[in-house]
Amino acid sequence: MPATPADATITEITNLITFDTTSRDTNLPLIDHVEARLQAAGIESRRIPNPEGTKANLLATIPAADGTTTGGIVLSGHTDVVPVDGQEWSSNPFTPEVRDEKLYARGSADMKSFIGVILSRLEALKSAKLSEPIHLAFSYDEEIGCVGAISLVEAITEEGLAPRGCIVGEPSSMRAIRGHKSMNVFRVDFHGVAAHSSLTPEGVNAIAYASEFVAFVHAVAAEFRTEGPFDEAYVVPFTSVTANTFTGGIAVNTIPAEATVQFEFRSLGSVDREALIERFRAEAQRLGRAMAAENEAAGVDFTIEAEAPGCETPADADIVSLAANWGGVATDDKVTYGTEAGLFSEAGIPTVVCGPGDIAQAHAPDEFIELDQIAACESFIDALIADLSEN
Repeated sequence: MPATPADATITEITNLITFDTTSRDTNLPLIDHVEARLQAAGIESRRIPNPEGTKANLLATIPAADGTTTGGIVLSGHTDVVPVDGQEWSSNPFTPEVRDEKLYARGSADMKSFIGVILSRLEALKSAKLSEPIHLAFSYDEEIGCVGAISLVEAITEEGLAPRGCIVGEPSSMRAIRGHKSMNVFRVDFHGVAAHSSLTPEGVNAIAYASEFVAFVHAVAAEFRTEGPFDEAYVVPFTSVTANTFTGGIAVNTIPAEATVQFEFRSLGSVDREALIERFRAEAQRLGRAMAAENEAAGVDFTIEAEAPGCETPADADIVSLAANWGGVATDDKVTYGTEAGLFSEAGIPTVVCGPGDIAQAHAPDEFIELDQIAACESFIDALIADLSEN
């Protein structure tokens, strides 16, 4: 028989899921709830709000038995979820429902089950005689580019907490993943000059120049695909580059004055991410100069919309063996999707991704998590607490 999670854990997960924390909306009601749970367990926490005050990260430390708050392990998760717009669900996406040993709801896999398991262990964490502290780091806006975790990791660094490792509980089927690609998203706006289509010399065609840029993006993609570098630990073993949205023009008889391209790349650790960004920026600037040569009012704006570094934790890092000892499935696999692990890693905190659920269900209609995955996460957190407790 598959393992079954405790009713108390399912209650914690259910409570989290009923808060609609789609990234475009606030997460503060959920933060209020988690804050109250921490306070009830006697655990102090602090908010790290976004500039507008509409969202917040939450950072809490359960000290070691001797009062030490430095060192220890971070347990990290994001509180936001992706939209359900346009998706057909068999049940209300924000009312969890168990069917066939699966819990269906938005955020069930990505990633409120991990946070719910942690909340179900707050009293155990508080009462344990920890040999080193455990830090809880819950972020906002991971789904739109790991935005919130930037200030969260900065706070951990500024407070001198100096954790010796971090577990990011993204759905990995409880595999201890030590590597993932970077995530980089860009918007390029082409500003041409409108004119009647019968008077082409009087206009500057924004779509034409934007199309040149798209061709350049996909030429770079082909270069990585054929020339590498390669890392066979990934399903897609090279840096992927793709243009994903294109808008422009207002009518078939009008030279388009505006066009916009959004593109992304997900790079291997062996690729110089900043140099690659500059390569695309230089091409956008070249096209902007060509447009301005036709009409000085024309040009190009290049904007970085989101970026998060990749994670390349060495195989011999302590956190890798620790995760395996706690019940994470040891593997040399790396994942193509981005997580907040790269931000922790970049800050000098060795990190692995290890959480319940399958990434294949994340973001999809009828998102679900197998109940035995939740139970496996319970065992993982219990083993972590036991291992970090004094005998």
